[in-house]
Amino acid sequence: MKRTLLLAFAAVFAFGCNNKSDAPASTADTTKTAASSTEELNYPYKLEKPYQDWQPGDKKHAVTAMGALKGFETGDMAACMAGFSDSIDLRLDGFQQKFSKDSLTKFFTAERAKYSSMKVNMGDWESVISKDGKTEYVTMWYKQIMTDKNGKTDSLAVVNDCKMVNGKIAELDEKIQHYQAKK
Repeated sequence: MKRTLLLAFAAVFAFGCNNKSDAPASTADTTKTAASSTEELNYPYKLEKPYQDWQPGDKKHAVTAMGALKGFETGDMAACMAGFSDSIDLRLDGFQQKFSKDSLTKFFTAERAKYSSMKVNMGDWESVISKDGKTEYVTMWYKQIMTDKNGKTDSLAVVNDCKMVNGKIAELDEKIQHYQAKK
């Protein structure tokens, strides 16, 4: 068994060393890529505001946004609200309202009280900042599984866009998709 395994590793190693497709890209390929990035593009849609040329943002903002989500998930409203600014624009499915931090705490407490349990399975996240440094967002993609007080379990695919201002969430824009019920 050990001899077979050793021969297999040796064959893979030898094949890997002789494989020309793993060679670094040629200078011509690199030049072609660079040239295509400076090429004038004709976008099919026009933006109301100029493209903001998003760059990687502060990862601490992602920690803040995920901390707020974790607080909501566990029912710890103090932890949840620690990530929010004093004034918050909340956009949910079919709902939009501007809240003070106190009124949002009451709103979230009432919403979370509808569920006996909740679980978030984080899929991915990204923190971005506009090239001019004026606009920052954290986007989180996750699956939320919740059980209501009657024992009914449901799950959602969720995307949260959190606008960050001075390190706090000033806007929460949530998009959801219901999973199909099992037949």
